[in-house]
Amino acid sequence: MPKSPWAYRSRLVVHGRPQTPRSAAQGLEPGCPLYERVPTRDEAGHLLGDFMMLIPGLKERPGAECRLIISRVDRVLKAFPEVVFADMNLRLNLLWVSVRARPGVILDIACCMKFHVPEAMLVGPKTS
Repeated sequence: MPKSPWAYRSRLVVHGRPQTPRSAAQGLEPGCPLYERVPTRDEAGHLLGDFMMLIPGLKERPGAECRLIISRVDRVLKAFPEVVFADMNLRLNLLWVSVRARPGVILDIACCMKFHVPEAMLVGPKTS
């Protein structure tokens, strides 16, 4: 089966820190609007779902610890073939994930993420 053009890349796209030669080599990129980068449909034209997770305090952590958490996030996302796109905004401590529709996929990913990155929180509407 040929690789999808929307298949999740081997590196999580990370934004939010000043661009330096060292950070560029590590995959950190300057931010451009998310709406310009996020796919809305897969290669077959089906709508994609998406969700956000907060990782409080990530940007305040030392560089090595921050990279460790980002690598854990990346490993979790790679474990799910439904993941099409992922973007980590370090300024906001916000992870955006786009997925192919499957019942329960968002909760599956969020639970796995919570297990590997306990401080991660799924963002959703407030219910009373």
